[in-house]
Amino acid sequence: MKKLRVALIGAGGIARGAHMGSYSRMDNVEVVAICDIKPEKARAMAEEFHVPRVFENYKDVLKLPDIDAVDICTPNYLHPIIAVEALERDLHVFCEKPDAMTAADAERMKEAACRSGKVLMVMRNNRYMQISSYLKKYIEAGKMGEIYAVRCGWQRRRGIPGKGGWFTTKAQSGGGPLIDLGVHMIDLTLWLMGNPKPVAVSGCTYCKFADSDVSDSVNSKFGEKNADGTFDVEDLAMGFIRFENGACMQIEFSWAPNIEKEQRFFELRGTKSGACWNSVTDKLGIYTEEFGRTVDFMPNIDNSAGIQIHEANLRHFADVVLNGAEPMFVPQQGVDMVKILEAVYESAETGREVFL
Repeated sequence: MKKLRVALIGAGGIARGAHMGSYSRMDNVEVVAICDIKPEKARAMAEEFHVPRVFENYKDVLKLPDIDAVDICTPNYLHPIIAVEALERDLHVFCEKPDAMTAADAERMKEAACRSGKVLMVMRNNRYMQISSYLKKYIEAGKMGEIYAVRCGWQRRRGIPGKGGWFTTKAQSGGGPLIDLGVHMIDLTLWLMGNPKPVAVSGCTYCKFADSDVSDSVNSKFGEKNADGTFDVEDLAMGFIRFENGACMQIEFSWAPNIEKEQRFFELRGTKSGACWNSVTDKLGIYTEEFGRTVDFMPNIDNSAGIQIHEANLRHFADVVLNGAEPMFVPQQGVDMVKILEAVYESAETGREVFL
C-alpha cells in the first residue's frame, strides 16, 4: 500500500489531540517529521509517536525530498504563509482552521493550489458528525425543500482559551471566538445549505471579560496563557448574513458570556421541513408535515459512533491525495468563509452592513 508521507508543522494541543493520534491509527499515512519553534515540544511528540525527525524551522521541513504533504497546526497568522510556500514546492497541504486571517490571504492559498495542482484542504471536522451526514442526505433527497433561514452558534461559559497568548492577540489570531469557533458552525450550516454565495454581512462584537480571570469552563485550559500578554480581540460576536439565493443566517459565537450552559447549535428552516441540533442533548430534531398535520421526530442516530470527526477529515484528505476521491472541501469555500468573518469585523467597526 502506498503511504502518504506527511510532515506536521506545529506541535501544540490541536496537533497532539486531534492530528497525531489520528495519524497513528491510519495505515495509509506516515508522519515522517514534526516541526515546532519550541523544539522540546516537537521532540516530546516525536518520541511519543515514533517520528524519526524533528525541526525548529518550517522552511527546513519544506526542503525535505521524501515528503508528500504538510499538515499545518500553527497559530492562525502562519497558515497562509506556510501553505503557499508548501504548495509552491509541489506539496499537498492540510491546514487547521481558520483558513487565514484575511480573505486576500485565503485567495492567495486558493491560487497557489490552482497553480500547483496539489490538494489544499482545511479542517472542517463538523461535516463528519453522524447527524451531519444523515441530515445532508435528507436535504439532498429534497425532504427539506427550500432552506431559506438558518441560525447557528457556539456559546462557551467563561471559557477564554490561552488568555494573553496567541489566541487573544489579534495580530496572531485574527480575532476571538468568531474566527476561533465561528468557522466550525458557519461552515456546517453553509455545507448543509449547499454552500450558497454570501452577498452581505452585518455584525456586532464585544470585549467585556478581558479583565476577568473567573472561569468555570474546561475550554479555558486550552492554549498557553501569558499573564503579561495581550487581549485585543472580542469575546462575543453576533451577526447576520444574506445570500445570493435570498436565504439568511443568524450567528452567535462567544468565549465568556453569563449563560446557563455551553453549547453548539444549528437550526435550519425549510419549506418542507425544519431541523435543529444542539450539543447539550446531542439529538437531531426534524419537524415536518405529513397527512395534513405537523410531525416531530428524532432519528435514532448515535452521534458518538464511527470514526472520530477530526480523524475522519484527515482520512478523507488522504483518500483525495492517494486515490483521487472527490473532495468534500474546495478552497473557494475557504475564501467565502473568511470573507464572512472579515465582513463581520468590518461591520462591527463601522456600524454598517458590508456588501461582498
